[in-house]
Amino acid sequence: MFSNLNLTDMETCYKVFRTEIIRSLNIEENGFGIEPEITVKVGKKSCRVYEVGISYYGRSYSEGKKITWKDGFKAVSVILKYGLFR
Repeated sequence: MFSNLNLTDMETCYKVFRTEIIRSLNIEENGFGIEPEITVKVGKKSCRVYEVGISYYGRSYSEGKKITWKDGFKAVSVILKYGLFR
């Protein structure tokens, strides 16, 4: 909604960019905030974005999964920060 992109999952950590595009971004976030920041900023640049399916097998918390509801809250706050206020 804020980046005008139709993506099924931006938090996959698998992203490929042309060098000139990624170098033109001023990345400010750390941790899980970097995913939504990059997504919003690339969307605002009107770059052509392709989503390609990958094979992924998620881990359980007992296997070392570390994401929690706090990370979801952080992602939403970063989307609002770069989507509405910058």
